[in-house]
Amino acid sequence: MEAAIVHDYLTQRGGAERVVLSLSRMLPDAPIHTSLYEPSGTYPEFGDRQIHCSPLNRLPQLRSRHRLALPLLAPAFSAMHVNAEVTVCSSSGWAHGVRTSGSKVVYCHAPARWLYQSAAYTAESSVAVRSALALLRTPLLRWDRRAARSADVYVVNSTRTREMVRDAYGIDSEVIHPPHGICETGTEIPVENLDPGFFLCVSRLLPYKNLEALLGAFAYLSTERLVIVGSGPDRDRLRALATANVTFLHDVPDGQLQWLYSKAEALFAVGLEDFGLTPIEAASFGVPTIARPFGGYLDTVIEGVNGRFLLGLGPVDIEVAIRELRLDSLPPDGVRRSSERFSESEFANRMSEAIQRARRDG
Repeated sequence: MEAAIVHDYLTQRGGAERVVLSLSRMLPDAPIHTSLYEPSGTYPEFGDRQIHCSPLNRLPQLRSRHRLALPLLAPAFSAMHVNAEVTVCSSSGWAHGVRTSGSKVVYCHAPARWLYQSAAYTAESSVAVRSALALLRTPLLRWDRRAARSADVYVVNSTRTREMVRDAYGIDSEVIHPPHGICETGTEIPVENLDPGFFLCVSRLLPYKNLEALLGAFAYLSTERLVIVGSGPDRDRLRALATANVTFLHDVPDGQLQWLYSKAEALFAVGLEDFGLTPIEAASFGVPTIARPFGGYLDTVIEGVNGRFLLGLGPVDIEVAIRELRLDSLPPDGVRRSSERFSESEFANRMSEAIQRARRDG
């Protein structure tokens, strides 16, 4: 079977990019088509793949700051044509607009945040980008809905995303959870000058991730330690708000991330997430999660099994959650078992079924 993979942009390290790597392992001969590719900004494994980029990739300022390209991405993907028997589009709003000669399977991480959650998503974008998107919103909505309807099979990553897809596009989609990309089997690389027993948060540094609330809580909980792993446009502002008991790390290789998960007391997951990947990664190390009872975390965090839900994001709410987690310690083996249903083999099997269905019905 001749297959191809399409992704929005390969300029950062996140759960969506890990899904593309999983798809690429599942379809090892499939080229990856994307708008922008910045090798230094994303996972090094992409260096071994065959990557085809749009003409936008010739502009280095767009590779380093992909949000500047937002008004240009719809026409870029509309102009892209993929010639393959089946094309799998890993999409958060752009890749599903690609033109294909064969069947199309869309794996949707979330309907376009720049259209449906624009206030949160573009909060740190320039005035020029926000103004351009405001002017283009109506035609982009038409483009986005037309792109979604071009799929032969539409797959989503979570129950929350399925509801959003139904509301946005009127499509009844299938939920296939992504696999965790970090697990205990890898080689751990210690982080220097960091003792075990900290709380961990792995997140892009963006306003809708609610990291400011977490920083406020740890300013109050001065004897506890927090490590935040990630990068993003909100970095400088958040660093300025952080107290001495908070450590920021970025561009962390997988070996160090494995060490961080294994040495953490618990993970904090407080963002507005359509799927909660980091609790699965933490669970694979036997580490529980303290999460918001919202969105994708409802699929990945089970109260009393692999984590606890927060009553709110205030300092006292977070203090109570830590105390309750310590009083009612969750068995690490039970926490680990909760991650098994998110294995890469399960993901590959279910995606293979979706691809075969698209070939048959497309």
